[in-house]
Parts: sequence; structure tokens; C-alpha cells
Amino acid sequence: MSIKQVDAAVAARINTWLEGGFDAGTKAAIRKMLDEKQYEELTDAFYRDLEFGTGGLRGIMGHGTNRVNKYTIGMATQGLSNYLKKVYPNEQISVVIAHDNRNNGVELARVTAGVFSANGIRVYFFDALRPTPELSYAIRELNCHSGVMLTASHNPREYNGYKAYWRDGGQVIAPHDKNIIAEVGRVDSISKVKFDAVDDNISMIGAEIDARYIERIKQELVRPEVIRRNPDLNIVFSPIHGAGVKLIPDALKSAGFTNVNLVEEQCVTDGDFPTVVYPNPEEEEAMTLSLRKAGATGADLVMATDPDCDRVGVAVKGPDGRYMLLNGNQTGSLLIHYLLQAWQEQGRLTGSEYVVKTIVTTGMIDKIAASMDVTCYNVLTGFKYIGALMTQLEGKERFIGGGEESYGYLIGEHVRDKDAVVSCLLIAEMAAYYKSQGKSLYDALISLYLEYGLYREKLVSLTKKGKAGAEEIRAMMDNFRNRPPAELGGEKIELVRDYLSGIEKNRTRGTETKLGFPASNVLQFITGSGSVISARPSGTEPKIKFYISVNSHITGADALAQANDELDRLIGKITDDLGG
Repeated sequence: MSIKQVDAAVAARINTWLEGGFDAGTKAAIRKMLDEKQYEELTDAFYRDLEFGTGGLRGIMGHGTNRVNKYTIGMATQGLSNYLKKVYPNEQISVVIAHDNRNNGVELARVTAGVFSANGIRVYFFDALRPTPELSYAIRELNCHSGVMLTASHNPREYNGYKAYWRDGGQVIAPHDKNIIAEVGRVDSISKVKFDAVDDNISMIGAEIDARYIERIKQELVRPEVIRRNPDLNIVFSPIHGAGVKLIPDALKSAGFTNVNLVEEQCVTDGDFPTVVYPNPEEEEAMTLSLRKAGATGADLVMATDPDCDRVGVAVKGPDGRYMLLNGNQTGSLLIHYLLQAWQEQGRLTGSEYVVKTIVTTGMIDKIAASMDVTCYNVLTGFKYIGALMTQLEGKERFIGGGEESYGYLIGEHVRDKDAVVSCLLIAEMAAYYKSQGKSLYDALISLYLEYGLYREKLVSLTKKGKAGAEEIRAMMDNFRNRPPAELGGEKIELVRDYLSGIEKNRTRGTETKLGFPASNVLQFITGSGSVISARPSGTEPKIKFYISVNSHITGADALAQANDELDRLIGKITDDLGG
């Protein structure tokens, strides 16, 4: 066994784990990696501490400082405990803990509960896997100070993660995010972690919260009468092995839908995700079994949720009878239009209502809101910013709905995170509404294009793994920032928005203005025709992401195919220019 083939700093970290108070199984696994000369894997596992970012932890499960395991989770929980006790020194602090179907999720949730309880914190612990939005709801419903969700969302099977929430039910934001990061950083040894659980401080919760949550989200239905008239809407649903199996079938049934066909193979809770390559409803491959079920049953609507059930993918019948997958921008536009139209028809718009989207989400939503005199706020990428705005405006303005292009939506103020459970209810109600008018969701989408313009979007993700990959992503962003392109796809760039410096440069006028957003490592290039190209490193995966949005005007449905082809060619040119 030799450790000389790795960097000295990495070797020192490995020795700390081999000689410190870590369990025998962990030490044996590290020695085995050394014996098998897995030096590249060891370097990646130990070259840094797994970063506790503004949303918590996410990474590959395994042994090492840069891996998700009971020690990195324990240290994060100790840091969060220390911070909670500083912020609330004279209160009995309480938290909620939940997990999804990820491998080791139950064990890591127990470690989290144990550390909180050992620090004198009251823990409400869900008795089995639950959706992330229900955790957010439970924090608010039980008047807790914080919460933790053990999940890696839609990442591949080897990942797990730790999402920290604050007492409003939203993911932690400034100033708490940086303060928690600092406290976690001070827990520089496992000897500082209180691992010995105090069982009296842990209470199990489950069915009673489920029932209250379902009753609450049913209040967001805007046309419940269409469900009563069309209870047999043919729905196919898949949880893709995740937490959606726990609530969505029950919620649809409680709302009045009687014809919900489950993709049984994917209703099996399994962190190995045996039927898919990636458990991500954005991926067509992950929807294969759902679409097969839809074809066999003649479904009106297909829905599938990601492992922690905060995002939903949708498929509908196209004009040729084949099922087509909607992207996140299309579903979001349909939902916002449906909600605002219903509120307008029912006389519920008073001037104080608003919707929210992220800066990389389709501009069609801005147009829809403007057409009905409803404010549309834009926030940085990440649903935590939508939740933070909702908390800021609570009691002053009325939130109707919001979303982001990555298939996450929220209707109503019951939580502060994206919620696939309430989204599935409203998407199903929306499908029933249009069916009652002899239309499909595809027909409704074409109507939006004719009224607001044809929008075409594409996400280009470049994966760059490991230490070298992180450095390459950093270099790419530096190059775009210091030498921004003059044009993309043959279109001249008129505006350059740098959300890190907070400056928008208008190249035509030669002026600079402040953006008014918190600093974020995002760049946007806007052309004269209204194309928007955004670049940002992923906060949860080893990727750099390019969001491309182009649009054009069409005069009739017969012009759709040609316009789509033209926009796709433009997207292709832009992608080539970006090096994607």
C-alpha cells in the first residue's frame, strides 16, 4: 500500500482519515483503494472538502472529504446546529427532516436527526420517503426553525445531497447562507460533531401531515368544476422510482380524478433507478415507459416527477396522434396563462397579484403577464430566489404562480419551493379544462404562439468532471466575461449582462446600467432580435450550462413548422459559436 503517488495535500487528508476516529469500514475501504492503486479516484475524493454551498451539499457518495457520507453530513449538521443556536439562543429550536429514495438516504437522514437531537434540537422526522415540497410545507405548518431534505434531485444514481431550509420553508439565502457556510467551516474535525442521538428529542411524523398538505394544495384548483365534469381524464403518471409515489396518486384521486394509470415498474422505490439512465423528467429516455403506457391506454396526459418530486415532465398528444414532450418553458407558459386567465375571468385580479420566473426562463411568461396587467418579477436562477421574493412580499402582494425552465413550478403560497404535487394537480385540471372545450394542451400551446409569438429554447450542458473540469469551467466563464462575443448565430449582441459585476452594457448606446440583482456567476447576451443566450456554471453538477432562447412572429398554425425549422437553425448556429 502506497500513498506517494498522490499530491502531498491529498495524502495528508487521506492519512487523517486512516489515523483518525473514523469507523473501521471506512478505513478498510480507503486502504483497498490504495492497494488497487485507484489514485485518480482517491485524489478526487480527498483533494478538497465537499463544499457546503448556499443550498447545502450535493456530491457523489463514498469515502473522503469530497464525498457524501455520514461524516460530511454530520459535520454539515453540526455547523447548522451551531448557527441555529446562535440565531435563536433563547428558544426551543425545532427542525423537520425528510429524504427521498436515494441510496443511503434513510441512513444519512438518521445521522442528521441524531446530530440535531444531540444538540438539544427538537426533530420532526418523516417516517418514510417524502417529496421535497412537503418538507417545506411541514416547516411552515409545524412552525419550525429549519429543515433538511436528503436528496440529490435528478442527479445520477451515485449522488446524494443535503438541502437546508429556513423557517419560512425556503432554502437558505443571505445572510443565513454565508453564515451557515462559515459555521460549517469551523467544524474542521469529526471530534466536534455530536453523533450520539437523543431519542427523546425525535418525533416521527407522516400520514397526518400528508392529509393536511393534500387538503391545502386542493385549495389552489381554479376550476374544480371541470374535474367534476371530466373525472375520467386519462392520466398516466410515473414517479421514476422516487417520492412522487407517496402523494401524487392520492392527491389526484382526492381532487376527483378517477382514471390515473401508474407506470408500475417505476412505482418501485429504488435508488438504483433500474429502468432509466438518468432519473430526470427532462430526459426523453426517462419518459420512455410513461410514453409506452400512454400509447397503450390512449392517455390524454402524461406526467412524471423526479426523485424528490419537486419537478414534473409532461407529454401530450400532438396533431398526428403521437405524444410530444413539453419542455419546461412550454409547461410553465401554459400554466401561467391558464392561472391568470382563470383569475381574470373570475374577477380575482385586483392589481396586487404577481407571478415570478427566473432570468433564464422564457420571455413568453413576461408577455402573458403583461397582457393581463399582472406583475412578472424576474429573479436569479434557482427556486430559492422565487421563495425569498414570496417571503419578502407576503402580506403585501398576492403570489399566483411561478416557475423555472428546469421543470419546476409552484402554485399558491403554502410552500417556498417548487412543488410537483400541486403542479400535477393544476396541469391535470388544465388538461381537463381544455378537453371540455374539445382541445388538447397542444392546441392550447399553439394558441399561445399565435398570440404571444413562437418561442424556441434549448439548454446546452457541457460536463467537465473533477478538479481539471472545474478549472476548465472557470476558464470558460472568464473568457466569456473578459472577451464577450460580438455576435452569436450571425446576430449582433446589443446587450451584455454580467450578474457577477451587476452591470448591463448597452453596446449600441455605449451605456452601462446597474442590474439590481445579488452577485451571481451568470452572463447574458441579448441580440437585436430578442434572442437571449445565458451562460452559468451549474451549482449542483460538474457542468457549464448555456440557455438559448430565440423567438419569431407567426401568423397562423400552418407557418409553425417552417418557423420552428428556422429557429432551430439559429439555435444550431449559436450553439456552434459557443463551442457546444
